[in-house]
Amino acid sequence: MDTYYTDFYPYDRFLGPQFPSTPPRPPGGFPTFNPQQAPTAPPPTFTPTQQTATPFAVDPGAISLCLFRNTFIWLRNGSRFWFFPVFVGPRSVAGFRWNGRFWSIFGIDTRQIVSFSCF
Repeated sequence: MDTYYTDFYPYDRFLGPQFPSTPPRPPGGFPTFNPQQAPTAPPPTFTPTQQTATPFAVDPGAISLCLFRNTFIWLRNGSRFWFFPVFVGPRSVAGFRWNGRFWSIFGIDTRQIVSFSCF
C-alpha cells in the first residue's frame, strides 16, 4: 500500500517564507496613523453650541464629510471635545483628539457619538 503525505504549509517551503507586499493592518480594523496626518495647529478656541442630538447612532456617511476638518464631538457619556477625523469605518471613526495641549490618536464607535459639528 502506498503512503501519501500532504503538505500543510501555508507557503511553498522550497521558495522560502513569503511576505505580504504591504504591512499587516492592526487588529480591530483601525488604520495605522502617519504623524503627518495630524493637524499642525490647535483647534478653534470657541466651543460650538450643540445642535439637536439624535437618539440613534451617528451615520458614518455623515461624519465622513468631516474628514480632515476640525470637528467638535459630543458623546453619550457627556464628554465633548475637538476631534480631527482621518478614517471612517462602518461603525467607527478614528483620528486625533485635542486634549487641551496637543493632538493624540483617538478612535471611537460611532454609536457613542450623540452629535458633531465640523468646521
